[in-house]
Amino acid sequence: MSKSLLIISRQAPWAGPSAREALDIALAGGAYDLPIALLFLDDGVFQLASAQQPKVLQQKDLGANLQALPMFGIESLYASAPSLRERGLADQALALPVEALDDEALRALIDRYDQVITL
Repeated sequence: MSKSLLIISRQAPWAGPSAREALDIALAGGAYDLPIALLFLDDGVFQLASAQQPKVLQQKDLGANLQALPMFGIESLYASAPSLRERGLADQALALPVEALDDEALRALIDRYDQVITL
């Protein structure tokens, strides 16, 4: 039986390679039918903001990777409710439907998974 994997993405999409690497790991695992979930935490919630303009920063758009997650069987998508609030994203339409979790629910989520990768 495959071990479950939770990937925690904590970096903004333009803060370096970590955001892209988290998505790449999720997509690769999804291609092998591994039970994977993705949690956006801290500045990682900025990946969920719609209408980003990465070309202004000479960055690649992560939107296509985000939209591909459900096609690879990655439908368990979560975000930290406090992180969304602190960054002004709590009431905005996000690029993906995620379940916003409070701190207690985040701890329970992390405990449910066999392996956790934080980027």
